[in-house]
Amino acid sequence: MNKIWLIIQREFLTRVQKKSFLITTILVPLIFPAIIGVLVYIMKKEAESAKADTVQVVDESGKFIFENTKRYNFVPLSLSIDKAKDAYKQTKDFALLYIPPFDINKPEGMIIYTKENPSIEKVGGLESIIQDRIRDLKLEAYKIDKETLKSLKVSVNLKQINISETGEEKTSNAGILFWLGLALGILIYMFVLIYGIQIMQGVIDEKTSKIVEVIVSSVKPFQLMLGKVIGIASVGLLQFTIWIILISALSSGVLGYFGLKMPQQQAMEEVTKQLDNEEVKLAIDQQKSKTTEIFHSLFQLPLGKIAFIFVFYFLGGYLLYGALFAAVGSAVESMQESQQFQFPITLPLLIGYFGLFMFVLRDPHGSASFWLSIIPFTSPIAMVGRIGSGVPDQELLLSMFLLIAGFIFTTWIAGRIYRVGILMTGTKVSWKVLAKWFFMKS
Repeated sequence: MNKIWLIIQREFLTRVQKKSFLITTILVPLIFPAIIGVLVYIMKKEAESAKADTVQVVDESGKFIFENTKRYNFVPLSLSIDKAKDAYKQTKDFALLYIPPFDINKPEGMIIYTKENPSIEKVGGLESIIQDRIRDLKLEAYKIDKETLKSLKVSVNLKQINISETGEEKTSNAGILFWLGLALGILIYMFVLIYGIQIMQGVIDEKTSKIVEVIVSSVKPFQLMLGKVIGIASVGLLQFTIWIILISALSSGVLGYFGLKMPQQQAMEEVTKQLDNEEVKLAIDQQKSKTTEIFHSLFQLPLGKIAFIFVFYFLGGYLLYGALFAAVGSAVESMQESQQFQFPITLPLLIGYFGLFMFVLRDPHGSASFWLSIIPFTSPIAMVGRIGSGVPDQELLLSMFLLIAGFIFTTWIAGRIYRVGILMTGTKVSWKVLAKWFFMKS
């Protein structure tokens, strides 16, 4: 055990003391806020200098009266569509909108002519204006007053409460659980994949530099592999923690400096300017109520338990896959040679990743979600996606036990390959050769 600890220290200190580690640990958190800052600056400048798009309109229906907005300047034309198209070609206007006679119950035949492919946002904006006008025409045709229509609108917000077996009630929020599970699952997927490949690269480098021949004269190959996996895991965990703290702090600072707010905040500010409207006041009150409810539901979650389980599966998944990546690194002599072995290793990881979206987040208590969170090769991603939704303790304990057993099993398999492959050079490796090394006696 003392030798494994020395290897862990060596792997940790060797990587932490490198200039590349210090640069990436500090530079990466600076890059993200810098990118955000540049993009926000460009966005604000474009918004300040943006001019309204000119839209020529040929309205043969006679049912539209377009008012100019910040986004569009409408120019009505009293021409046939063919002549209007010829005139439009001679201008630099954004679009030509053609509205033929139509039935308000089945509005068809409307066309927008442009000289280049317009963005979905611009097309959607015009469609929204036309839809609003057709809705007003329907109201007039059916003799329905707008105020009456507004009074018919009903907003229902189901309050979610979970009842435990002991009768205890706690508020819940499906949206929070969805985004929490998504974020934690993606984090584990990225961590396992990135630092698993780092383990493989580290083993390959030591094997090709012949350093490993000196090391294995003092320790067993299995001890070397285990120490390397845990050592790199500690480096990755430290770096990841620093990244999260710095990126969060710096990004918030950059957004605050530019005075940028979330879209919801901007919308609320626009609405606040119309406080004399009772409907707007009601919408603001509802929005405030929802925000308060979200924070209340968030703090109702067992955040300490979720953090502990996340760290457990964070490390458990890494150690399980890290041993396999180390075995592959010991068998090959370059990253190119390792490619044929990487896909079978990462395939279960990919299944867990896609299963997170297809099953776990959609139905965290379904049978597919259950099995994905129990099988050790997929449980690191699936279980953290489920944990916020409330996983029975017996399922959680079974999953954790199987993950530990899976780590021991993969470490044992990887160790048998590692003990032979780490000292082998110049051998063309295949799956058959790996199987031979696995069954080879010490």
